[in-house]
This record gives sequence, C-alpha cells and structure tokens, in this order.
Amino acid sequence: MPASTPRPVGASGSELHDHLTCVAAPATWLSPPGGRLAGGPGGLYVADRRVLSRLVVTLDGAEPEPRDAETLGADRVRFTAARGALTVERVRTVRHDGGTERITVRNDGDGTATVTFEVAAAADLAQISDVKAGDPPPPETPLRDGAVLTGPDGYEVRLEGRTEAALVLASGDRFTTTLTVRAAPPPVPGFRPAPPDGPPPWARTPLTVRSADPRLDALVSQGVADLGALLLADEGDLYCAAGSPWYLTLFGRDALWAARLALPLGHEPAAGTLRTLARHQGTGHDPVTEEEPGKIPHELRPAYAPGRLPPVYYGSVDATALFVVTLAEAWHWGMPAEEVEALLPAAERALAWLGTFEEFVSYRGSAERLPNQGWKDSSDGIQHLDGTCATPPIALSEVQAYAYQAAMLGADLLEAYGRDGDRHRSWARGLAARFRARFWLEEGYPAIALDGTGAPVDGLASNAGHLLGTGLLDREEEARVARRLGELNSGWGLRTLTAEAAGYDPLSYHRGSVWPHDTAIAMLGLSRTGHREQAAELARGLIAVAPAFGHRLPELFGGHTRRDGAAPVPYPPACRPQAWSAAVSPALVTVLFGLHRDATTGQVSATPLPGFGPMTVTGVRAGQQTLTFTTEDGAPASD
Repeated sequence: MPASTPRPVGASGSELHDHLTCVAAPATWLSPPGGRLAGGPGGLYVADRRVLSRLVVTLDGAEPEPRDAETLGADRVRFTAARGALTVERVRTVRHDGGTERITVRNDGDGTATVTFEVAAAADLAQISDVKAGDPPPPETPLRDGAVLTGPDGYEVRLEGRTEAALVLASGDRFTTTLTVRAAPPPVPGFRPAPPDGPPPWARTPLTVRSADPRLDALVSQGVADLGALLLADEGDLYCAAGSPWYLTLFGRDALWAARLALPLGHEPAAGTLRTLARHQGTGHDPVTEEEPGKIPHELRPAYAPGRLPPVYYGSVDATALFVVTLAEAWHWGMPAEEVEALLPAAERALAWLGTFEEFVSYRGSAERLPNQGWKDSSDGIQHLDGTCATPPIALSEVQAYAYQAAMLGADLLEAYGRDGDRHRSWARGLAARFRARFWLEEGYPAIALDGTGAPVDGLASNAGHLLGTGLLDREEEARVARRLGELNSGWGLRTLTAEAAGYDPLSYHRGSVWPHDTAIAMLGLSRTGHREQAAELARGLIAVAPAFGHRLPELFGGHTRRDGAAPVPYPPACRPQAWSAAVSPALVTVLFGLHRDATTGQVSATPLPGFGPMTVTGVRAGQQTLTFTTEDGAPASD
C-alpha cells in the first residue's frame, strides 16, 4: 500500500504493537495498555482524523494504577485500575461516528471514601497520515460537556458526559458516568467512506468453527468479527476497508482479495466491492492519476484526507485482473444472476484493458506516487538476488497469473450469459506460452518478474505461491513451485523473499517478512492443485502464530525462523486488524474443509484435510443456503 517501506510510528515505533485496537469503520480507537491517552499514536480517530487525543482519569489529582486490560470484541475494550480501595473500570467502545467510555469508580474498602473525580479530554484533529509519519501533532483543544470543537476545514467534534464530580462512596458504592464523543467530517464532494446501514450480512449466523484446537476456533471467530468491523459502504454497497489504523478506506486490490478469501461468509462483500469499483472504473487517460480506460482504481480517499496520492488513484497493475476473477468466483459462490449480469460490461472493459498488453501485463510506476504497483508496492519491494532494484517497466509473475485466470474465467462467465469468450481464451493461451518461455529460471522456479531490459528478477519469493490454482502452470510446474515454496516457510508462514537474497531482511516490509494473506493465498493454491500436505503445513503455521497476536493476525510480522519457546517478532506499525489478514480465517475454513461450490449445480462439496481432528463449521453461506459441515479427522460426517 505505501510507496516505500514505512518508517516507525512516533518516537519509537514499537509502542503501536502494544496498543489495543477497537474498530467500527471508518472509526478506530487505539489505546495503550493502561488506557491513558496522552501523546504518541493513541487516540480516537474518525474518518482519518484524531478526534480524541487526550483522555486522562484522576482521583484527587492522581491517576489510578493500571491493573488489567481486556479486549471484549472487535469494537470494545475494558481497562481496570486502582487507587487505594477504589477500583476504576473503563469500558471503551468505538462507534462509526465516534465512541463512548463508561467509567465506573467502585469503593472496595470497608470505610467511606471521599474523592474528587476528574477527566481531562482534548482533541488535536491530527491527520492519520501525519501521525503515521511521526510528525509533531497540532495543539490540543480541551473538550467540555456539550461543547463543539470546529476545525478550520469544518470538521466537528462534540463531547457529552460528566467529566468531574465530588464523590462520597460508602463501602460497596459506585459512581458511573459515560462520555460520548461524536465527530462529523466536512461535507465534501466525491468519494466518502461511509458506515454500513446495518450489521454484517452474516451477523445472524456467523461463520464459527468448533474443533479440538481452541486456537483455530478463536482465530476464525476474531477474523469474522474484524471483517464485520471493517465494513464500509458506498451507495449502500458493502466493501472492507483495508486496515486499521492507517487505511480505513477503499483499496481496490485489498478489498478484492479480502472479498475472495471471505466468500464462505457470503457473496455480499464481493458484490458490493465490485459495484463500488465499477463506478470508479477508468474511462479516460490521466497521467497524474494513472487512469486508463477499463482500469480498476488502486485507492480512493475523500478530499478531506489529503495525502501524497490523488483522491482517486489508479496506480495498481493487478486490481483490474482481480476484479474479473472476483466476479467469476462470487458467481460460483451464489451471487445472484442478475447482479452478475449487471457487472459484465465492467468485466469486459477490464478484459479489454488487459488485452492492450501485447506481451506481458506490466507497469512503469511513478517516483512521485507508487514506483511499484503490485501487492509488494514498497519502493524496494522488487529486487534481484544481488539486491539491485528492478528497473521499469516491470512485469510481475503473479500478475501474469491473475491476468491468465481473469481471461479464462471471464470467458466462461461471458459465455454463460450468451456472450463471446473465445478471444479472451486465445489471449490467455498466448500469455501462458510467453510466460513459460521467459519466466522460468534454471534453478527450477519462476522469476519474481521481468525487468525493463527483459531480464528475469531472480531469487525465490512468495510471488510464486500466487501462481498456483490460477491455471497458468501445468501439473509438473505446479509440483516444482510447491516443492520450492517449502524453502520460504518460516514455520509461521511464508517469507516474502528467500533468506539467500542480498536484500533479505526479516523485518522489512516486503523483503523477508511474513504476510498472513500471502501465506493464505499460497495455501489455497496448494490445496486446489492437489498439494494438500503442503497446504496443511501452512495452515498449521497460521494457527500456531495466532495466539501471539491475540488471534488477530496483523498485516505482517517478522520472517524469523520459528523456534521452540520463541515468539514471532512484531512489525510495529503493522495494521491490526487488516481486512485481508482477517480474511485468512474464512480462507482457513475453505482449505481445512475443502469447500467448493459449483455455480451450475449450486452444490457445495467438502473434502476435508486429514490431521486436524474432528471439526464442525457452521454459518457457511453460499447463495441462499447456510450450511453446516462436520468432519471426523478428514472424512465428512455430515453436510
């Protein structure tokens, strides 16, 4: 997502990993372990602005000593502190337009306690992008009960609730007050992330796993909850924001992958993402926004969230192919026929854009915007084995796989609706032949990319895992890739780059770290191509790493080798939750239960993986069905 490897947040960068995060997009509340908000990246953010930068509770002028912090759900957290015989409990809840904090002071002593209770609250209206960069925050403005703070651009913040009281509490007595913060961004034209109108479509029957492994059960539960918390809407159409706290808006690539991985939750996020992106599909040529006819945008932001990129930016080489693949897969998972048909013109425009590339789908990038435009979009993310960065134009291996899959599935989809698909299949076959001739290295794996000179970008990388299951490779090639991917397995997931590369760094953004979604994509590809034991090995790694992150998988973490007794190394500024990391949960269900739905019959089949013991999954939504599957260590007992 960023143009270069992100630098640490704030002064140290490490503190963000310890924060407890509550999300109800487009709002997020970042809380240090003690709950105290006063400096650093912590605070309540709504629509990319910090609307609460200070929240400090005192009793007789002193802060109670923190005792415990507990996450109660995707949107709530509870803090407990004490001062003498007095216990202070704070339940912090985020809402789409702000948040609430219920503060209770309880006398656990034998005698009567007399104490002055005060809350200091303030807002600095800092931009989320400035907080991420570690820039000095703007001056704070105190918030009082009922007062409205209006920023220079019209952004409004209101606090309501009692912030001071003289308390006289007998033994066992308690005092409770609830503070409510509401924020309203300025009304601006163009794209605006909006909260959904109601609960997630799967809320009544959420995807749930019951197994012999509580880590798996908790991982699925947390991921499903986080996907619901990250839902946003555009003209009523649902999509997942990319991640908290930095990317609570629409990223084409991220939203499409999240929707694809999460299809067992139902087709609605995929359908909403597709319709939203289709409304912004490129129609002309613009060198600043990198818009081209048929191209799907990379990122959309509102005008009140300034940044280095244009509010609607098309610098993505893969989102256009992923658009077509997502439509085809949503069709297979039960997206209504009339909704699919309405998006066929957008799919044809996307296929036409792919067809403008005579040899390979490639990008030149932009030093001022995004120099790399695949999912490894950091400035140093595409390197040769010797550490030199690839020069443009760059043709990524996984993008050729997405394009091939888009053309083949798009042809099937078009023909199902009585339209011509032959020319797209012909283009795909030509692409596959060129790929086979140019991308394969003597070492027995496909290059990361071809650079601007036509030279292969060597070095084994996780990009190869994205080729599996797309149809681009033949069976022998799939077997070679499956074998070589094992060399990238850290034990908790796939490293993005081999440790043999000169540029390898396990705590870099894309040069050796582990991205859970990247591992899940390879896991799905391995499963679909018959390499089920390798898929199972990756699944075990993802399940094993989950407790270290409270079962909320982060955007990425360190690619260090798993060792007994050692914990995974966090990447401090990583988003957590992030949509495609949260979507690893339903993807695990797909792989462990071997789920497949056929659009022509409407039947869902299950071929469970052995070795995971008896499991039951409820809440699998496919078309109009909500299904339950029970397995006995790899054999389906019922469906």
